[in-house]
Amino acid sequence: MQPAWTSLKKDLLDIDSLRRAFAGVDTLFLLNAVTGDEFTEALITLNVAREAGIDRVVYLSGFDADKAVNVPHFAVKFGAERMPETLGFSATILRSVYPTPIGSKWVAMVDARDIAEIAAIELIRRDRASGKLPVKTINIVGPDILTGADVAAIWTEVLGRPIAYGGDDPGGFEASMANFMPVCMAYEMRIMAERYVSDGMIPQEGDRERLVKMPGRNLHSYRETALAG
Repeated sequence: MQPAWTSLKKDLLDIDSLRRAFAGVDTLFLLNAVTGDEFTEALITLNVAREAGIDRVVYLSGFDADKAVNVPHFAVKFGAERMPETLGFSATILRSVYPTPIGSKWVAMVDARDIAEIAAIELIRRDRASGKLPVKTINIVGPDILTGADVAAIWTEVLGRPIAYGGDDPGGFEASMANFMPVCMAYEMRIMAERYVSDGMIPQEGDRERLVKMPGRNLHSYRETALAG
């Protein structure tokens, strides 16, 4: 069985490439980049997948995508989340936490290794199921809830030199992002940052306990993430 994610790195708007990549595939992991075409890419990919006979999907969305709909790429992900059920897929929606900026309202920052393992577990579970499983949404979070100052303290310890948190400055974050991405996208990052600063991203009751049961181990702490980096 061919894993779909090995073949879809170039252009999700290239229909012929999608059709070739989906040949013989049963289960799809969908992660598409934050771009101006993100929503179109997601919908086209899911439509072509259904056309190819794929009926099992794991989709990587964003934490609180249904609430942060003023952030364009969160609204896109929330819209894309509706499609698996609408199109009749057996699907898992993974809602992961973005790491920066942090603010002082607490963010459950998650290690990319945990995201990857949970995604793999869900892909295998759906692929091996004897029939279609119901659509399921999983909040992927870290074991710690941290403020910007907390994160700076961890990096100070790990690096052995003082690291200061730059403060809750979405405007400065926007200016920094604009140095290497389109201005409109940098503005979108600012809107996202403003939400982290105002509301944080805090796990719901039972989120972390549910995640620990899936791989059968503790989630990686932020300190472990810093040490690995």
